Amino acid sequence: MKVTLFVTCLVDLFHTNVGKATVELLERLGCEIEFPEAQTCCGQPAYNSGYVKEAKEAMKHMIRTFEHAEYIVTPSGSCATMFKEYPHIFKGDPEWEPRAKALADKTYELTQFIVDVLKIENVGAKLKGRATYHTSCHMTRLLGVKDAPMKLLKNVDGLEFVPLPNSHNCCGFGGTFSVKMGPISEQMVDEKIHHIEEVNADYLIGADCGCLMNIGGRIERQGKPIKVMHIAEVLNSR
Repeated sequence: MKVTLFVTCLVDLFHTNVGKATVELLERLGCEIEFPEAQTCCGQPAYNSGYVKEAKEAMKHMIRTFEHAEYIVTPSGSCATMFKEYPHIFKGDPEWEPRAKALADKTYELTQFIVDVLKIENVGAKLKGRATYHTSCHMTRLLGVKDAPMKLLKNVDGLEFVPLPNSHNCCGFGGTFSVKMGPISEQMVDEKIHHIEEVNADYLIGADCGCLMNIGGRIERQGKPIKVMHIAEVLNSR
């Protein structure tokens, strides 16, 4: 099965180990990976900030870049959601709406692809410790991927999985929200960390690098002994 990797900006610039883990994991599961070097931002930051015209140019570029993919897989629920929004954004455009829909229909978040397409729930991962999972807003509420990460994590050998209290609450990142509303964002992420500490977790796991960057950055500044990991890194642990 040929998979085209949509690596995302945050992985490419800040969390390269997540990209590496994604590739290694998918290859181990029998996938052939293609990486289009022309890929750029999906347009989400500009679109969410109201720059629709400018965002559409980035979106058109991404449609052209990934048009010939068999499956598009990304280690980001947020960015997968953005690809799924393209048909709505280009609604009524006789050229770009059908091309956007074709792109959206073959786009999957990493855990969604493993569980729903590859039909695998145990990837043979091993990680010792106590972990909890942050359910990112876009991935659960818009993309609708809720069960796949849990199914995979519960089959990681040596990992004690505990539910996160108030897991549905936003971590305070929200893309540009954390920049524009810094004091509110800070209170939200502090509340999230409080709940992580409540369950005595060694690891905080998530599937969106934006959230993990926000929570992890705050944890580091507070000097707390909690390791933040993307789920791709966990599933690639041996």
